[in-house]
Amino acid sequence: MKKILFSAVFLSLVITAVPALPTCLHGRAAAAPETSAYVPEAEVSDSTPLSSEPYRVLDVSTGKVLIVPVREYVIGAVCAEMPANFGTEALKAQAVAAHTYAERQRSLAREEPRAELCGADFSNDTSKYQGYFTDEKIRQYFGENYDEYYRRISSAADEVLPYVITYEDEPIIAAFHSMSSGRTESAENAWGAPVDYLVPVDSLSDTKAPKYEETVRISRDELRDELEAAFEGIALGEDMTKWLTVAEISDSGTVLTVRAGDRTVTGNDIRAALGLRSADFDIAFDDEQAVITTRGFGHGVGMSQYGANAMASAGSTWREILAHYYPNCNIEEVGG
Repeated sequence: MKKILFSAVFLSLVITAVPALPTCLHGRAAAAPETSAYVPEAEVSDSTPLSSEPYRVLDVSTGKVLIVPVREYVIGAVCAEMPANFGTEALKAQAVAAHTYAERQRSLAREEPRAELCGADFSNDTSKYQGYFTDEKIRQYFGENYDEYYRRISSAADEVLPYVITYEDEPIIAAFHSMSSGRTESAENAWGAPVDYLVPVDSLSDTKAPKYEETVRISRDELRDELEAAFEGIALGEDMTKWLTVAEISDSGTVLTVRAGDRTVTGNDIRAALGLRSADFDIAFDDEQAVITTRGFGHGVGMSQYGANAMASAGSTWREILAHYYPNCNIEEVGG
């Protein structure tokens, strides 16, 4: 693989403004957590190839920088991000996506270090990065199913550990989400910048996923409070039915623009303001309440996890799953 270069545009797609993090605990002795994921500093040297060097993960709850071997990180990321009872090929696809994500983020951090990361490659703050569970957290999360679930996920991860997804010899932005609205969304519609391989693809099986469609009711007072908190100075007026009007929708169903009171905002702005499951939504008003129905869960870009599981159940391999959700990309061995 070629030397990985990243533009500010790509950086902005994955890392947004990071809030103040816990004070960093400098020095490896202070940073060493009592988990199996820790590797002493002596085992990491300047001569270690980047592709096999452990990841440095900032634990935002403690401010410690964990030194996590690649295998343990990938397993911990899959445990945190995908249901353990999903099909084996779906778990493999998630492992490759998680590994790809980590490789790309590490390169970004080395190219453009961020003070908030305290020398880490990324953090376990799931509002900014993909999730990661330490073995201790995995045990707590799986409980009595730990042995069975850990074995399933680790076995799947081991089969694909050498591989990452690339585009033009660079690890891709391996975006993924829980379920789409039936067709995934483009990076351009979701985030404002096009990415050649993050384009809409069919994922019709998502419409049969649990909680695919959800309806929430928001009272007049609550809606006013949330809109005024999200959009400083917004003028709503007295007619509640004019507070929110969907103006533009993408071919994938994502609400692109909304007329909110006296201003125009994005569907993702409304999703964030109201804590909605997705930006694919309908708005109606009933007896001093806003009735909002969402479809799908997540930003809708890249791989649908429920879609991947449906493909696995239908006999698709992990390679076929990744090829479907990340078109025109390649699968390469790290460092190959």
